[in-house]
Amino acid sequence: MSSDLVLNVYLHPPILHTARAGKLGFLNRIRAVLEPRGWQINIRPSGMDARAEAPHQPGYALFNMERPTHDRALTFRLAYHYPYWRLERLAERWRWPIARARFDPSRIEDDAAANFARRLRNRVLPGPDPVRGDHILIPLQGHIRRQRSFQSASPVQMIRAAARSGRPCIATLHPKETYDQADHEALHALAREFPNLTIGGDTQALLRDCAFVVTQNSSVGFDGLILDKPVVLFGQSDYHHVCLNAARLGADEAIARAPDHAPPTGKFLDWFLRRTALDMMAPDADQRLLAAMRKGGWPVQAAAPG
Repeated sequence: MSSDLVLNVYLHPPILHTARAGKLGFLNRIRAVLEPRGWQINIRPSGMDARAEAPHQPGYALFNMERPTHDRALTFRLAYHYPYWRLERLAERWRWPIARARFDPSRIEDDAAANFARRLRNRVLPGPDPVRGDHILIPLQGHIRRQRSFQSASPVQMIRAAARSGRPCIATLHPKETYDQADHEALHALAREFPNLTIGGDTQALLRDCAFVVTQNSSVGFDGLILDKPVVLFGQSDYHHVCLNAARLGADEAIARAPDHAPPTGKFLDWFLRRTALDMMAPDADQRLLAAMRKGGWPVQAAAPG
């Protein structure tokens, strides 16, 4: 049964509706390379029942930002900005091959990286040139009072560590996360304890003129790299290579080093996106996609039948 060339794609709204309307470019590219090779593509709603049944369906499965349910399944996720994607066996970004790969800036050409980073910034974060202000930006994610397995401290503890530095700190809430009363009470208690701490604000505006970013592994941290900001991570991440790591250095030391941290960010962005992700605008996009499918265990022919 598992040898059947069937791909069941499990999605949640709104991306489910986008895909069914034929407007999800990444899935359209998958369809374009698989259907000529004899594959059947089915788009299905995801959810608890669908995920439980997925291992018993014929063929293979694809999820979006969800843990694959069996060894014939993969997950796909935007690599922070279009047109870059990743197709992986695992849902946790910090366990992906890119997270374990060694970044060697000496192998990246200076001019090519600088041009790429400039074009990327102008496209995805347009606006005035970023400046190094005084404040630390702390973009929050979810579960702020709990330390999870991939974190070196809970988000609340992370805020405390940043505020201890004495610098102005601004912790912003994630618009898609739900914060309960206990979460808000914990944040307000920190704000009362540290007069240099402010809760709330426009994350993107604050990012452009912050001194540096302190985060678990938020996409805001990756955008900070695009704006050439130092980033301190309190969680495992796929983009850790040029960041300061609180788990390794200690929270206070990592934050103390941040103002002077100046890694080769442009070269990293070139390597992380253009050279290692699935660039759907690259001339060899189909070949990259097919190689990722084969690496993930799908029996995809190198060439479509003539």
